[in-house]
Amino acid sequence: MPLQGFNCSEGRLLCEGVLLEQIAEDVGTPTYVYSAAAIVENYHAYQSALSELNAEVAYAVKANGSLGILSLLAKQGAGFDIVSGGELYRVLRAGGDPAKVVFSGVGKTRAEMEYALKSGIGRFNCESAGELDLLRQTAVDTGLSPQVALRVNPDINADTHPYIATGLKAHKFGIPMDEAEDLYRRADDFAPLQLTGVACHIGSQIFDIGAFGGALEKVLDLIDRLDGRITSVDLGGGLGVPYDDSQQPPSIADYGRLLTDALKGRDLLVMLEPGRSIVGRAGILLTETLYIKQGDEKSFVIVDAAMTDLIRPALYQANHEVYHVVNHDRTEIVADIVGPVCESGDFLAQDRTMPAAEPGDLLAIATAGAYGFVLASNYNARRRAAEVLVQGDTWTEIRRRESYEDLVRGEQEI
Repeated sequence: MPLQGFNCSEGRLLCEGVLLEQIAEDVGTPTYVYSAAAIVENYHAYQSALSELNAEVAYAVKANGSLGILSLLAKQGAGFDIVSGGELYRVLRAGGDPAKVVFSGVGKTRAEMEYALKSGIGRFNCESAGELDLLRQTAVDTGLSPQVALRVNPDINADTHPYIATGLKAHKFGIPMDEAEDLYRRADDFAPLQLTGVACHIGSQIFDIGAFGGALEKVLDLIDRLDGRITSVDLGGGLGVPYDDSQQPPSIADYGRLLTDALKGRDLLVMLEPGRSIVGRAGILLTETLYIKQGDEKSFVIVDAAMTDLIRPALYQANHEVYHVVNHDRTEIVADIVGPVCESGDFLAQDRTMPAAEPGDLLAIATAGAYGFVLASNYNARRRAAEVLVQGDTWTEIRRRESYEDLVRGEQEI
């Protein structure tokens, strides 16, 4: 099962020690459910894998920015990788240490830079000469001298979905190696910025750790050419997770060994920014079956979750395994699992072989802890789902389901 923190007992699915049926009864559906133990386990797996290096692990907030999950990780001492002022606000609200925050992203505004500087974040990853100029000006105006890394583009082709590949010259991310080297050699022109780091991120959901090794080799070649100017290297995230039982990604330990072999003995602070591999397998989307509809060519299982709750199948053609929360030992069918939204693209699974469903059945959409709720929308005036964090045999509703009043908050009729 491509899940962590979930188990089956007497034909019933649990998150840690809590029956998913009980959560659905108390909170309703659709609801995201996360295992705290699995999230903490994955974070500590990175710490252990990098124990021979001077390393910091900064969780990528874009994967799942729920305050409950951020506060859980903050209590473990995690750092945080952010890409917006809003994500910084979330981290600070959750008790994160601003000194352990890395601000990445290609389109930082002056207001976001000023907010981050005044909050005392640890470092910026800059992605263009124009951004570097604006950050320098903002730093002068605030009287601060931040640590800065340039995100370089190593032109590495990672085998992943084209929407989440970021390491090729054709992508908007990073600075070409030659241009970056010139900027480093002109570091004094950007004072008071401290241009002492190199950053690199080649994409997401990567199974071939050789791609990470190829990118790291290019980064280290650049560092060596810069004659001791560089004191930190940020290798981003991107380690894949299995979305079904056929996928066998490398383990966090395997990735750690690759990095340790390449970096041990170098006087560098090593930073990683994992997201999906910390939370992806630790979450499910709990949904209830509304209707069974037999079309001329297909069978449809219509549920109360939709593309507004989990857009990955429609956006990325992503596969999510689907499990009955209670095993009814029924014959198998082939069906599309679809939501109520008025789009033909509103599906959670297509042509899926599964035990027959009936109205009222609860289904668990697996591996939904990353890029699930964070991509949710209110299209069709749908209320966004609740979120629940399970810790052992107790659970907390870390986000209540939106009300109809929430849908129009901030709006004004005329």
